[in-house]
Amino acid sequence: MTSDNVRKAFTVFFVLGFFIYLFGPLIIMGFTSFNSSSFPKITPWECFTVEWFDVLTKDDKLLEGLRNSIFIGIGVVVLAVPLGLAGALMLTQVKERVRPWYYTIVISPILVPGVVLGISTLLFWDRIGGMFGASRNSIFYDGFFLTIIGQATFISAYTMLVFISRLQRFDRDQEDAALDLGATHVQTFRKILLPFLKPAIASACVLAFLASFENYNTTVFTIVSESTLTTFLAAKVRHGINPSISALAVIIVVITVFGAALHEVLKRRELAAEKIAMLVASGKVSRRKKPRKFILEPAVLMIFAVLASGVGTAYFAGTIGVEQCKVDVLAEKKRATALKILELQEKTKNKQAAIQAESTETTVDKSNRAGTANFNSIFSTGNLQGQTGTSDSEARNEKTDRAGTENFNSIFSTDNLQDQSGTKESQPEQEDADRAGTENFNSIFSASNLQNQTGTAELKEVD
Repeated sequence: MTSDNVRKAFTVFFVLGFFIYLFGPLIIMGFTSFNSSSFPKITPWECFTVEWFDVLTKDDKLLEGLRNSIFIGIGVVVLAVPLGLAGALMLTQVKERVRPWYYTIVISPILVPGVVLGISTLLFWDRIGGMFGASRNSIFYDGFFLTIIGQATFISAYTMLVFISRLQRFDRDQEDAALDLGATHVQTFRKILLPFLKPAIASACVLAFLASFENYNTTVFTIVSESTLTTFLAAKVRHGINPSISALAVIIVVITVFGAALHEVLKRRELAAEKIAMLVASGKVSRRKKPRKFILEPAVLMIFAVLASGVGTAYFAGTIGVEQCKVDVLAEKKRATALKILELQEKTKNKQAAIQAESTETTVDKSNRAGTANFNSIFSTGNLQGQTGTSDSEARNEKTDRAGTENFNSIFSTDNLQDQSGTKESQPEQEDADRAGTENFNSIFSASNLQNQTGTAELKEVD
């Protein structure tokens, strides 16, 4: 693989990615308008239908907002296009030194946020109305008037840029020649400059209308109590939307594409007419052919055929068998819901059984621990004492058992050499006698024990 192939592959990938990113949302929205789901979505697909277009025609508030947007857009075109043209012509007349400053001033509304323009327009005309003592029903407080004025302040700058780009290719010698031949400035403007600016005027009108149609930031403050399409949609989104919005988007896209195709056909007809005129003027063609009618152009016929076939196919496909499809989809949803409920109930039962089993095991464990509590210190020295392990033993027997084993607590002590009976009932005399018999053994390894000891006091006295 060569570097040229890599470059071409990368270019194709980039172009495809750009168009997918640009037209992907429109394609997705177009598909959602034909899905019978009550919320705009593609998956899961339910039924192919055109009912949302019918719902769109019955939404009075949306249609009212659409009419207001069209009316305001036309007003903005009427005001912004002449302002932009005047600003562009003025830019070509001022001196070179002043031109950068003038350009910066007239372009500055584009840099101002729409929210600021909307609030400032509302406050400015409110102060003007207050100065003249106008009522709230006057034009100073009319939402349509304020919206047209507010939008035209920055849209006129857009149109001016279009005219400036066109005027940069204009030959000023044509105006000078017309003036030298006796034409007035009005005639020069109407006969020479306006025909040259005709494509720019059309582009500026389209740009101004679309910029006004989709504007929200400025409109939401200046429209007052009325509503446009954008403000209505923004308010409707907060409460939930349905695919009728997607149907409106499809209609707008189709109209835009249809208009762009017709414009391209008209442009090509004009270029072809200019080419034929040049050939006739050069003498290469003896006579000028009569142009074909616009409606008979192959491109125009193809556009109408595609549009008619698309609309017809969508209509018939979206109306035949839709009701049965909805019934099947509803049954499937109910079946799926029932299965989910059963699964949830099964999970709940299993969880309750697990909790009950765990509770039973805990109870058994506690019982076992209670039965073996006395064996926790089985190897402790205290266990030498007698323990019956039952709560019904008599206190007297317990005391007797303890008395019998209490002398074993210090079994290796030297005191254990004394005679211990193991009972508390031994006689004091016998205990003293036993102690007297063993008292000489307390120091059995002493040196004094080498003396002859009889073991009795009486033998000591005889000796």
